Amino acid sequence: MSPTRILLSLLLIPAVLAPAAAATRVHEYRLDNGMKILVQPDRRAPVAVAQVWYGVGSSYEYGGVTGVSHVLEHMMFKGTPKHPAGEFSRIVSELGGRENAFTSRDYTAYYQVLANDRLPVAFELEADRMQNLALPPEEFAQEIRVVREERRLRTDDNPNSLTYEHFNAAAWLNSPYGIPVIGWMTDLEHMRVEDLRAWYERWYAPNNAVLVVVGDVDPDAVHALAREHFGAIPARDLPDVKPRTEVPQRGERRIVVKAPAELPTLLMGYKTPVLTSAETDWEPYALEVLAGVLSGGGSARLTRELVRGQEIAASAGAGYNGFSRLDNLFMFSAVPARGRTVAELEAALEAEIERLKNEPVDDLELERVKAQVVTSDIYERDSIQNQAFQLGALEMVGLGWRAGEDYVERIRAVTPEQVQAVARKYLISDRRTVARLDPQPIDPARPPSSFDGHLR
Repeated sequence: MSPTRILLSLLLIPAVLAPAAAATRVHEYRLDNGMKILVQPDRRAPVAVAQVWYGVGSSYEYGGVTGVSHVLEHMMFKGTPKHPAGEFSRIVSELGGRENAFTSRDYTAYYQVLANDRLPVAFELEADRMQNLALPPEEFAQEIRVVREERRLRTDDNPNSLTYEHFNAAAWLNSPYGIPVIGWMTDLEHMRVEDLRAWYERWYAPNNAVLVVVGDVDPDAVHALAREHFGAIPARDLPDVKPRTEVPQRGERRIVVKAPAELPTLLMGYKTPVLTSAETDWEPYALEVLAGVLSGGGSARLTRELVRGQEIAASAGAGYNGFSRLDNLFMFSAVPARGRTVAELEAALEAEIERLKNEPVDDLELERVKAQVVTSDIYERDSIQNQAFQLGALEMVGLGWRAGEDYVERIRAVTPEQVQAVARKYLISDRRTVARLDPQPIDPARPPSSFDGHLR
């Protein structure tokens, strides 16, 4: 998108947001058993997305059971006494809908996209597996093999994913963010169906769940329907969640990962706060704008200077997520151009970081970047699935859905001085972890995997 079009989009955003805010106000309810319900009407089509979010993911796990949240996600499709394995998916498919699930560090969620008059079916199915999951041993034995194969394809035989996993484990000493969502292979090899049963009984409760519905629906009718299907499920005593706060980093950490691969890769991550932990509330928004300055499209600095200008990188990017439950990383990922070394690439990245520390971003560049960030957020909200995802994710990380309402305003308020301040404060070597993928010869009989999907 050209700078002119981006700035035009920025000018149009208030006109887009004003009627949308009035028409799509979030309605919040809570059942007697503690289950929260969020409903956001969107009348553009007779369709709705229903999502059930549980406040548990890999960051709640510990050694010996890593991966249990993800394995349980798989097993949630393996039936209840009322709806045996395969019935859930068959029913949704016959209604013309789509369904799936995902596990992250901070939550696990299940969703259906279907005609708005089919919500009662989705609610009945989700309420059934919230309290009556069968977990048959024979289904578990089959599914744990699927997950182990998924891990092999996605991580063990994928050099870039393997490097990221080792990098992440090195970056975090005691934060649970060092745990891979899919789990360590040794834990998957020794996992038992009893581990899943205990995890299910511990975390899958209405008072640890949020129901999100977005689409052509009446909020009060959704509330009544939710009360009918979920209201009788008893609340449970939930475990105390210990902070597991990361210890202060006392110097740079470096690792080398040797794996069969075609190209080297460089990863650099700097410890940064998030919205729930920042000393001042503007810092996460300044960090997001900083990521946009470096990596916000083809005109951003890393692509302009390192890829096209110096031709030192085949690719280079930066990213930051301030919407997580625990402190996170400001990430750089880059691949050197042919004939250039990882050391040269790292020096070039450091030069761009020093430039940000020493020279404030000029107003025109900052406005372009903020326009891109805001426009991207507006476009994402055009999808009812993305609208629902934003509501659910904000709830699960402890921010609450209202944190999304002032996002545009907070991004627009970021100043050049604030971008420079967070670069100086957080992009320092003592807060940094560096990983380098050192390519090894590839066995033609066993080439590296590029699989990045989800086996079911």
